[in-house]
Amino acid sequence: MQVTNIDSKAFRHRLALVPDTSIDAELKQLDQLERAGHDAATKPRPWLETMSNLKFVRSERDSVTILLGGLTMAHDKLVEGAFRGLGYNIEALPCPNQDALRVGKEFGNRGQCNPTYFTVGNLVKHLQSLEGQGLSREDIVKRFVFLTAGACGPCRFGMYVTEYRKALRDAGFDGFRVVAFQQQGGLSQVNGEDVGLELSPRFFACMLQALGAGDVINALGYRIRPYEVTPGATNQAIAAATERCYQALFQRKSVLFALLQSRRYFAKVEVDRTRIKPKVSIIGEFWAMTTEGDGNYHLQKFIEQEGGEVDIQLISAWLLYNIWEVRYDTANRAMLRGTDKATLGLDGLGEFGVAKRKLTLFLAEKALRSAFFSYSRALGLHGYKLPNMDELAEVARGYYNNDSRGGEGHMEVAKLILNAIGKKSTMTLSVKPFGCMPSSGVSDGIQSLIQERYPHSIFCAVETSGDGAVNFQSRVQMYLHKAKKQAELEVASALAQAGLTLQNVRDRALGEPSLRRSLKTLPHRGTTTAVDLVHAVTAPNALQRMRQKLQKLQLTSPQLGT
Repeated sequence: MQVTNIDSKAFRHRLALVPDTSIDAELKQLDQLERAGHDAATKPRPWLETMSNLKFVRSERDSVTILLGGLTMAHDKLVEGAFRGLGYNIEALPCPNQDALRVGKEFGNRGQCNPTYFTVGNLVKHLQSLEGQGLSREDIVKRFVFLTAGACGPCRFGMYVTEYRKALRDAGFDGFRVVAFQQQGGLSQVNGEDVGLELSPRFFACMLQALGAGDVINALGYRIRPYEVTPGATNQAIAAATERCYQALFQRKSVLFALLQSRRYFAKVEVDRTRIKPKVSIIGEFWAMTTEGDGNYHLQKFIEQEGGEVDIQLISAWLLYNIWEVRYDTANRAMLRGTDKATLGLDGLGEFGVAKRKLTLFLAEKALRSAFFSYSRALGLHGYKLPNMDELAEVARGYYNNDSRGGEGHMEVAKLILNAIGKKSTMTLSVKPFGCMPSSGVSDGIQSLIQERYPHSIFCAVETSGDGAVNFQSRVQMYLHKAKKQAELEVASALAQAGLTLQNVRDRALGEPSLRRSLKTLPHRGTTTAVDLVHAVTAPNALQRMRQKLQKLQLTSPQLGT
């Protein structure tokens, strides 16, 4: 190929002769439009201001249906029952799927978190289905509102509500109302005589009942399902218990009594705890570790199918963390002598003084823990303790600043450490949306240091992007294989110490009716349920323990030998 040499001076001379008046004219015209403002017909509508100021008022309660979703399927159903019991028209949306993700990306901004795409896509898809059933868009906007959680801090979660409104407008539902319920606002949120959603003490009591019941049902289900003899028996028990609690919430009856009645559903499930299954503790970003659908590639179900036992994080624990945050910040603020009048505990904090706020937080935490304890005892979930938030903060203090917020804050760090030193799980798995700023900074950075300090811990950090399920699940499988090997070694060590084989343990468990009960709580001895079972079958029974005590006191009686 022959290259022609071009005289640069001649080229610049020719370029200077090219007229660029059309470009100059266009730029001048654009500048004039910007300075003078667009014509009223072409001026963009201030959609953000109009949609953010839309209200849901008390007079509309009978004619408006509240849409909600985003928790586990059991929680969404029970919250729906609680709202209906309070007199609201409400409908829980189905768990979002890949179609919801597609719709969310179609109408949402670029670079958002998966929860945004899945949630708003699920909402828009539902509204489109209503339109397909014959409702006009005007009727949909008038007769439905969406309730979601709001928050702030170093996370895109604070922008979710705006993203929902933008996507709804672009999808053709301009004027659709999104009601934001702030996670940490409590009773201090905007309330009044003409507010459609009344945040009264009765409202919070009903929500506490619904969330607490959903927690204990889910926790017991994940504890039993990996060891069920008849596949699907646990899911049937969960469905029956959820329906009974739903009816109790809807009819304003005792949820505690409903859980007590539901106990028999789980008691009927036959279990075999000699199966060696690694226990996988799922932590990470709240939505990604809570949802049970395509948003996290059905992570909980996938782990169980691959031979693991899932240890989930409960919403009650998240509420305790929110209470701890306010309590921690209140204590710090009270120390700002000379700067904040709140040091006297009487003023300076708006609605509450320091003393009043501390008392309120103390009572809120006690109520939450008492409700969970009562519900778990009624259903048969024994041995399950909610975390001590002060302990978590102290454990994580050397690795993560407790003043840093966003996501789960220091809880991810503390949970990995406690899982390792307390033998709470064989493997810890942190899941979050792609690019989640708070969780990624912890799991991809600080947790590496934790693993160096506790090398026996197995930690896996994964991100969801909506697609790429194969890559996600293959990574989980890789670490799950390590966890299985570690679980097998742990069980083998326990068997060797007891001088038993796995078949011996199985035979003894079959001969002891209490060890076959699905609601039986085994003493915690290792990271797997099989290890706990080995120690349970070798532990002395009540008569043997009595003999041992009498022998120590040198009061052995010959009658006890028969």
